[in-house]
Amino acid sequence: MKKTILAAVFSITAAGAALAGDPAVGVWKTQPDDGAYAHVNMVPCGAAICGTIQRTFKDEGEYKSENLGKKLVIDMVPDGKGNYAGKVWRPSNNKIYIGKMTVSGNNLKLSGCVAGGLICSKQNWQRVQ
Repeated sequence: MKKTILAAVFSITAAGAALAGDPAVGVWKTQPDDGAYAHVNMVPCGAAICGTIQRTFKDEGEYKSENLGKKLVIDMVPDGKGNYAGKVWRPSNNKIYIGKMTVSGNNLKLSGCVAGGLICSKQNWQRVQ
């Protein structure tokens, strides 16, 4: 029994350590949506990557949005080749979509899709940190 528990703890720890070096981990600047954009902090969440709104901006500068601290990128599971699948929340209409994401260097492409992935809205994000 102790060996089983120890093996489970080791597996979880190893998965977390592997994701810490994941190319999606870091802070990303979103494209403007309805006149505002955000900095999203992407971190490991279990065996996936999740992104939380860290800061929000409008043309006039930084402001305190009601969406601060909310998850925008939800349970994006990596395939090991820079592609991810999970969910995306769009604050402007409060809907959750099928999410797809690819990371290449300091560029992140994110899409939220309906109809089984046939109709998608896309954004290109830039790494802040």
